[in-house]
Amino acid sequence: MSFEEQATRLNHEEIVALLASHHELRQEHASIERSRDTLAERVDELTRQIEWFKRQLFGSKSERRLVDPDGRQLALGEWRSKEEPGTEITVAEHRRRSRDRKDADAPDDAGVRFDDTVPVEEIRIEAPLPDGDHEVVGEKVTLRLAKRPSSFVVLKYVRPVVKRKSDGTLSCPPAPPAVLGKGVADVSLLACLAIDKFAYHLPLYRQHQRMKAAGVRLARSTLTGWMQRTADLLVPVYEALLGSILSGRVVTMDETPIKAGRKVRGKMKTGYFWPIYGDRDEIVFPFSESRSGRLLQDVLSRYEGVLVSDGYATYERYAAQVNGIVHAQCWAHTRRQFVKAADVEPELTAAALERIARLYDEESKLNPRLSDGEELLEKRAQHSKPIVDAFFEWLKTVLEEHVLLPRNPFTEAAHYALSREAALRVFLEYPDVPIDTNHLEREIRPIALGRKNWMFCWTELGARDVGVFQSVLASCRLQGVNPYTYLVDVLQRVELHPASDVAALTPRLWKERFAGDPLRSAVDRVKNADS
Repeated sequence: MSFEEQATRLNHEEIVALLASHHELRQEHASIERSRDTLAERVDELTRQIEWFKRQLFGSKSERRLVDPDGRQLALGEWRSKEEPGTEITVAEHRRRSRDRKDADAPDDAGVRFDDTVPVEEIRIEAPLPDGDHEVVGEKVTLRLAKRPSSFVVLKYVRPVVKRKSDGTLSCPPAPPAVLGKGVADVSLLACLAIDKFAYHLPLYRQHQRMKAAGVRLARSTLTGWMQRTADLLVPVYEALLGSILSGRVVTMDETPIKAGRKVRGKMKTGYFWPIYGDRDEIVFPFSESRSGRLLQDVLSRYEGVLVSDGYATYERYAAQVNGIVHAQCWAHTRRQFVKAADVEPELTAAALERIARLYDEESKLNPRLSDGEELLEKRAQHSKPIVDAFFEWLKTVLEEHVLLPRNPFTEAAHYALSREAALRVFLEYPDVPIDTNHLEREIRPIALGRKNWMFCWTELGARDVGVFQSVLASCRLQGVNPYTYLVDVLQRVELHPASDVAALTPRLWKERFAGDPLRSAVDRVKNADS
């Protein structure tokens, strides 16, 4: 019986009750539909999270986008058949120079290549001459690269005790001063300990094991104390580095976590390094116990210029409060948001990544070191700006014409970019501003590798020392300075150097003033004398 037939047999009260029940059923059905859509959206979101975690555990971390020009990437071991038709091309005739015959006096193993700093020990092999009918007419050289186990040297200073005959007074020349006062560590050992830990990520306990295997007996706490006192000597250099960076026109900032300080038994607190990269290839790693904006206020209180960062809101809020700071944001982080949407919206994501790739292609053609500011701005206005304008217009059109859920990864990526449009355009107005923060993220990698090796800092003071060492060593690497030569010189020079001119000990200026004739360790002088 239909609903209309039922209604003809019902009185007014029954009809009202039936309509009310029918309305309630429709509302319940609509509520179930909404719950189903919400659950489906939640399932999609959790599925994306699971896929992301799988990629983090088992997949490639690279964000490089590989595009096969033929539309399909060949599998490993697969090749095109020779019978497969292709396009015929004409190869221009050319002449190839034949390889020169090997010089008879050249080493047998030409694969060993080294510079003058590598010691060469000669081993002569005598040729058997059974009778006087043979003579040596030449020599052949074979090179083999060898390595001794960790080689430690004890420098034994022998000082004569002199007695004056007239009055019997005894005198003795003083021992050469040590960097750490009366400590037994030579400056060469301190430099090597720091470089092994912070450049090659070898924890002190492993270095202690290596020293023990080499026959050196020291307490592990002694190594820790040496590193702390060495870091104290380098603090003025670190502060001079920070001052040099903040005197520039552009700084790039990021943050990375580090376990530092014991929170409760068996659990460490999480602190943060806030690396700051200057426009003269210098970097420092200030440490903060939190990720709040307090460090920005302390470190950047006197800075005026352009601050380049990722999308972390703390930078934006701080820049909005300070009149002298212009905030620029990173295109690589913007691109990263679209990469996350590749599985959900492959076509839209591919279109977005292609537009960003064209922008990077245009930027790669510029060389800020060889061009003046006006020329860079002109080229960016001519080539990069139209791509940026078209990109944001395209994003707005996509959001208007496509029906995308608010939690859709592509929708989130588009809103991420559009909400930061002004900051993403800053590089078009300032020639010194980079398009992204990739140059800074490359320098954070030693911290990430350290977290997997020395793992944590027992105290917040230890984290500060890590920041000091990383600042000095990373700046040496950026300036092309040998960190061993630099540390051996600066650790001997820092206490005698005028405090007013401590900036001269930063790697950038040290390379100009002292690199030509650096202070050496006694062990290096002995080695050079023997050679």
